[in-house]
This record gives sequence, structure tokens and C-alpha cells, in this order.
Amino acid sequence: MVRSHRRLDYAAVQRAVDLGGADEQLALLATVGGLREQRERERGGVSLPVPEQEVEETLHGYVLGYRAPSPADGWNAQISLLTGMAAAEMMLDAGIGLLRTLPAAPPAAYERLRRIAAALDVDWPQALPYPELIRSLDPDAPLDAAFLNACTGLLRGAGYQAFDESRGLPAPADPGHAAIAAPYAHCTAPLRRLGDRFTQEVCAAVAAGEEVPAWAREALPAVPALMASGDRRAAEVERACVDLVEAELLAGREGEGFSAVVIDVDGKRPGTGTVQLREPAVRARCDGAPAGAALPLGRVIDVRLTTADPATRTVRFAAV
Repeated sequence: MVRSHRRLDYAAVQRAVDLGGADEQLALLATVGGLREQRERERGGVSLPVPEQEVEETLHGYVLGYRAPSPADGWNAQISLLTGMAAAEMMLDAGIGLLRTLPAAPPAAYERLRRIAAALDVDWPQALPYPELIRSLDPDAPLDAAFLNACTGLLRGAGYQAFDESRGLPAPADPGHAAIAAPYAHCTAPLRRLGDRFTQEVCAAVAAGEEVPAWAREALPAVPALMASGDRRAAEVERACVDLVEAELLAGREGEGFSAVVIDVDGKRPGTGTVQLREPAVRARCDGAPAGAALPLGRVIDVRLTTADPATRTVRFAAV
């Protein structure tokens, strides 16, 4: 059981540490977080610092912005990762639980990334490990941002694995999470993620030397499918909300020109892809120039807004 005494946000924590005003608790967070990041490097783990689109309510309505992770984000994430790794170890030892797994990407996926890096002029020496390359990139630089967006493809395939060896449901042969480079479980957000409710129940019973409650044990095999469905719907709703704000902000500006970075190109239709505007903070589909030229991945190009329809939450651009 925990009691929450303070409500903190990343920006305030970062300011307190940067300005030397952090109390003992926040100073310890910075110290431990930094040490855990060093352990992550030693394990070969990696976190992608891809800026997120955020919708913010102001006195004059809603605005869109990008938020890149701060060091405080990373320190806090390391505490969550540490907790999830400990939970995974407890459950594997007990022979019952729910893991968050991610298989290692095949060599072909890394070969594709090397080709993209070459196209974007991202320096990736043959001897430099992928995690170290990621740590060297600047998400605010257009070419680096495009490459980081391509790297998200390595995270596809993450899922949940339930196991209960006493009931003939074995633990996965490879229980690891490739990005974390260790077995891992979601367990720190039981109010917003169903899977965490189950992992906490299992870990609480294991820690107390008690039997896992029957209701949790019986429902555990069904949780991975429920989580997959819920994650999919949550992503759709989140994307729809951002799409609506993008369309509302740009409605009536059809025909206007913008400067944008090409962050993705359709492999089957190189003349179509995704562009990212700095202002307003919009990401949307873009068609190539009328001549059918391919979009230049990672480059800044001029685009023209062709569609901004709030009714269908659609925004489209065309290269000019």
C-alpha cells in the first residue's frame, strides 16, 4: 500500500534539479535514475526519444505541440522499469504471472534501418551498436527525427504472455523484452491498465507467501487477448482525438503552404508518406509532387494543404 503525498510533473522536477532546488527525494531520483540508465546501457537496452504530439487546452482553445522526453522523464521511467523487471523475476520464480514481451528484431530489420540511416546521412559506423546510436541522436534534428520514427518499427510485436505452470500453461521460452534487454512486466499503472491489476495481485501473493487468489488465477489466461484489444482501441481513440484537433486547427487553410519534414515514406508507394510540421505541431499524410516524384525521407520540403476536414478527422498535404 502506498500513500501519495505530492503531485509532481516532469517539468517542475527537471527545473528543481537543474536549478539546484531539488529536495533529498528528487535529488535521489536523479542519482538513481542516472545509475539505472547506465545499467540499461550495459544490458544493451534502448529507449526511443521520439517527441510526442500533445493536445493542450488554453484560454483561447486547444493547441498542438511536441514534447520531447526530458532527463526527468528518463529517471522516472527507470524506476518503473526497475519495478517491472523485479515483478517479472518474482513471477518467473513462482511459475505464474503475466509478462510484457518483445522478440528480438530479425537481422533484415536492422539491415533496412542501415539503408535508411545512409539515405538520411545518419552516421552509423559498422562497429557502433544500435542502442548507442540511438543515444547519440537529437530528436529535434529533422534527419535524426525521421530515423527515430523509422526505428519504432522494431517495437512492433510486443505483447503479453500469461503463464501458470501449475495448470499446464508454461512460461514463454524467451521471456525477455528486447528493448529492455531483460524479462519485464507491466505493473505500475493498475488504475489505467488491466494487466497491471493482475501482475500486482500475483506479486502481492508471492511476496506474502500466499496462494494467488482463485479469481486472478482463473482469469489470467484471458488477459493477453483483452490487453491486445484494449491497447488497439486506446491507440485508435488517442489518434482520433489528435486527428480531430489537427483538422480543426487547419480547417479553412486549404491551399496554404507549409514547411515540413518527411518522416516516413510508403514502401509500396514512394510518392506517398508522412510529414511533420513544426508549427502547428501536425503529422499527416502527404502525396508527392504532381510528376510522381518520391518523397525525400528526412528532408525539409514545401507542402500545400489539400484537405482539412474535421467531420472525417482528415488532414492531407501535397508536395510542391
